[in-house]
Amino acid sequence: MPVEETVYFDTDTLVEGRTAKLVYKGTLATSGAEEIYVHYGYGLLWENLQETKLEKVADDTFEASITLNGTDSINFCFRDANNNWDNNSAQNYSYPVEKEVVTIAKVEPTSLDVPRLKKSYIIAKKIRISFYKVITFLPKFFNGEWKRKVRE
Repeated sequence: MPVEETVYFDTDTLVEGRTAKLVYKGTLATSGAEEIYVHYGYGLLWENLQETKLEKVADDTFEASITLNGTDSINFCFRDANNNWDNNSAQNYSYPVEKEVVTIAKVEPTSLDVPRLKKSYIIAKKIRISFYKVITFLPKFFNGEWKRKVRE
């Protein structure tokens, strides 16, 4: 049976910080093992090394949920309770782990966000401005200062 059918995750892309379900139907499962453990780490040096017991969900199928705590890749192999190992013919199993992409969007204000002024306020403001212009112009008009001065 090819490796693709014996060991797989429930998602197409493994993303750092998320949880993925690992499904194992390999040699140990088909040989009748009752307990299987996944031994895994991250990167070439198997950093953050851990071991988790798989849950038997069918005769030849075991599963475990793994929180992906590293980037680059996850490397793993399997063992049963009798210390028999399935390490993919000494190559181990390896899948790439990607960093989560975070998108930041700039929010532009809309016309709904701007409070509207009441018409009565706008009309009152226009009347005050007009009144101010008349008051400041009338004295100049009566004094004759309203005419433009000619520069010499």
